Amino acid sequence: MNIIERIKGILLRPKEEWQTIAGETTPIAELYKNYIILLAAIGPIASFIGMSLVGVSLPVGGAYRVSITTGIMSAVVRYGLTLVGVYILALIIDALAPTFSGEKNLSQAFKLATYSCIPGWLVGVFALIPALGILGILGLYGLYLLYVGLPVLMKSPKEKSTGYTVAVIIAAIIIFVVIGAISRVFIS
Repeated sequence: MNIIERIKGILLRPKEEWQTIAGETTPIAELYKNYIILLAAIGPIASFIGMSLVGVSLPVGGAYRVSITTGIMSAVVRYGLTLVGVYILALIIDALAPTFSGEKNLSQAFKLATYSCIPGWLVGVFALIPALGILGILGLYGLYLLYVGLPVLMKSPKEKSTGYTVAVIIAAIIIFVVIGAISRVFIS
């Protein structure tokens, strides 16, 4: 499917889109090639531009900028760790499925991890202007996508979806906090 159509579908009509996605047999390599590699780059590239070229305005005048070398290193590390993070998240979704009466299926878990991350990757564009970084909160829509997608893709009962979602969210927070902490090491 066309990436633009898939993004529109998952963002604007997720219940119907998850049904379509559930029936697709998309290999993990294809998800990386068609979605993850491109979309996961938005935040690191925007952050590099925002922090190294635009900078953060200081109240006393002027702006604080991260050096180009530091910005590039941070972006590359963050990008690489994000690519790994999606895979780890899929493994966790798959491993937790039986706990919440769902079916283990790594392919479905990987689709769920990939498409649920789309809002978070898209809002990475706000890092172009560091002052707009707070708008990254809009990426939390991915949590709703995860909640709606779990019963469809992992076949967990709806009554267990809330617990399953919370468990996956806790795992995702840990994964992405670690990614953020490691990439921040390169800014120091």
